[in-house]
Amino acid sequence: MTALYFEDFETGTEYVTRSRTITEADVVAFAGLSGDFNPLHVDEEFARNTIFGTRIAHGLLGLSVASGLINQLGLGEGTVIAFLGLSWNFRGVLRFGDTITVHERVAEKRETSKKDRGILRMAITVLNQHGDVVQDGEHVLMVKRRNS
Repeated sequence: MTALYFEDFETGTEYVTRSRTITEADVVAFAGLSGDFNPLHVDEEFARNTIFGTRIAHGLLGLSVASGLINQLGLGEGTVIAFLGLSWNFRGVLRFGDTITVHERVAEKRETSKKDRGILRMAITVLNQHGDVVQDGEHVLMVKRRNS
């Protein structure tokens, strides 16, 4: 896809990313990068005795991968001015070997007092390979207008 400007987005339009499988290597790398070595993510013996019965991926790893998948759509390449915020829910477990896909829907568009930009509220849903919602929330973006 090519980058879209504020005017190009239509409320209700949904975009679907490609899929990506969460691997043990992803979890180990994320633990090292973030410093989050919670045994639920990195210690199989510990995790075996939890309600999950095995290690699970970090919730924030899921959010990070979802963000990357959205970025790969290319919708905001050079047109997103700022990421203004998010609200996020962790609905289910993200397991090693799960393959996730992200659905992004334009929930709201609003103009600002500055004519060169607008605000988008994007509804995000992260689904696993079974179609279960594992995470969802909203991203708020400031986006360039085409004719500014």
